[in-house]
Amino acid sequence: MSESGDVAVQTRPDHVAVVEIRRPPHNYFDVHLVEELADTYDKLAAGSEVRAIVLAAQGKHFCAGADFAGASTAAAVTAEEGAPALYRAALRLFAAPIPVVAAVQGSAIGGGVGLALSADFRVASPETRFVANFSRLGLHQGFGLSVTLPAVVGRQKALDLLYTGRRVGGQEAFEIGLADRLAAAEGLRDAALALAAEIAAAAPLAAQHPADDVGGPRAGDPGRHRAGGLRAGHPAGHHRLRRGRAGHRRAPRPPLHRPLSVRTLPGRTISSLPRPGTTASPTSPRSRSSEHRSAARGR
Repeated sequence: MSESGDVAVQTRPDHVAVVEIRRPPHNYFDVHLVEELADTYDKLAAGSEVRAIVLAAQGKHFCAGADFAGASTAAAVTAEEGAPALYRAALRLFAAPIPVVAAVQGSAIGGGVGLALSADFRVASPETRFVANFSRLGLHQGFGLSVTLPAVVGRQKALDLLYTGRRVGGQEAFEIGLADRLAAAEGLRDAALALAAEIAAAAPLAAQHPADDVGGPRAGDPGRHRAGGLRAGHPAGHHRLRRGRAGHRRAPRPPLHRPLSVRTLPGRTISSLPRPGTTASPTSPRSRSSEHRSAARGR
């Protein structure tokens, strides 16, 4: 296992790499840590041996987000300087060409939920807790959660979690799709490794990236990867989710056409359907009388 700063990397014979955050027990992140993770992903992608990554963390919790209380050695993430750099680094995580499986033990809190959602899959235990508590802190949801959370659990459930900031246990997370696998706490990392190995067993090119083909926030150019339009200084800057709640707009309704008109004549039935791009109009009395005369002459 190689170690650089707060990130350790272990490559395995089954084409899986374990990328471990080493800031126990809470694993708070800052700009430096996210940049280090992104650099590690890039180095692994540059080679040909690694086909899947397990993102793990040392200690009791997966990630408690940014350290706003200053209780750790993590650097503060300021709105003026830290946030733009943080989001630039986060975009690199979302753009990783290698599938990532997050082994989420303990708690993922705030931005830690966003970090877990930067992975393609999440493995949790019944004891795992996901807490998107931004509303309780008076903060806008960060780390692209405005886009990534609805993409994973659906819009209504995402609104529930973001408005209330409540804790979601591992079992509920599995039921709503926030966790893809549920395993006993003592076997959580092994379950994540097994899923990553299953992915890595696929043909190398096939493993890079079905997510792009099935749509969702990861598809498209780097500015519209899994974080959506996540950009410096604007965590919710996705073209579909602009201006907070107002960004959640209904899709335009299709043009309304009149229903199929059916006119019954003596001995026959004539049906008409509007052509695409046109609307049907009620048949005028004059045209109806002309149709009756034509029908009579045809008898």
